[in-house]
Amino acid sequence: MDLLRPALACEALDLPGFGDSPPRPDGRYSIAALAQTVTALIERQNRGPVHLMGNSLGGAVCVKVAATRPELVRTLTLISPALPDPRPRMDLLRFPVISFPWIGTWLFSKLRLIPPERRVADVIATCFSDPGLFARARFAAEVAELARRDSLGYAGAALAGSARALTTEVLRAGGRPAWRDAARIIAPSLVIYGSHDRVVDPRNAGRAAHAFKNAKIVVLPRTGHVAQMERPGLVATEIGMLLAATGRGPSQSRDAGRAREFPLASAG
Repeated sequence: MDLLRPALACEALDLPGFGDSPPRPDGRYSIAALAQTVTALIERQNRGPVHLMGNSLGGAVCVKVAATRPELVRTLTLISPALPDPRPRMDLLRFPVISFPWIGTWLFSKLRLIPPERRVADVIATCFSDPGLFARARFAAEVAELARRDSLGYAGAALAGSARALTTEVLRAGGRPAWRDAARIIAPSLVIYGSHDRVVDPRNAGRAAHAFKNAKIVVLPRTGHVAQMERPGLVATEIGMLLAATGRGPSQSRDAGRAREFPLASAG
């Protein structure tokens, strides 16, 4: 975000149940419900169409927003979006398992017994191609944040609900509705994948190239699931080119647009 600020007035939001945001009053974590929340926030800001950006679960939410409310989105940037992939992967079977309410709650209670330092290290190892690139100065802050989340009564429900939302998207007609949403998007788009992503298969780049009608598809080498953290300079450069193509480059006003960035769904 710091690299984008010369061109954009950036804002980062926490999806309901994540970060400092409480759950929705109805407790829903479906992609449609989360997109409804994002749409409501954009409308409340009343700043015109935004440059919308999302990673992982946030990317799937952004697809829904851009497809259903095109007038609110000036450009769309997706980083390893969690769009349905019907190819079976044994290492990702934990997502449908967690999605069962009582199983998810039970697993979360067991997960809390693992020291937060180890859980943070495990997430970094999963999401980074090269864990050594993670800023060590941030490690303590991430451990403290995870310990705080452990104390929240809804943390387990947020994790299970998000896993259920992603699983549901895969099961809905083989995931085709979500990809049809991608095909409906008219905003200029940038879709970034990491060549060494262990969560979202980078082979989805081929499907994205066919689905998105007005998009640049990029696969970053030696990059994992959170390219904006692992390769911030490269990601900012790609976004800068997208903004320049729409007349919102660094020479434009700082108030030219509002950028949204979403948390990683599996960060808990």
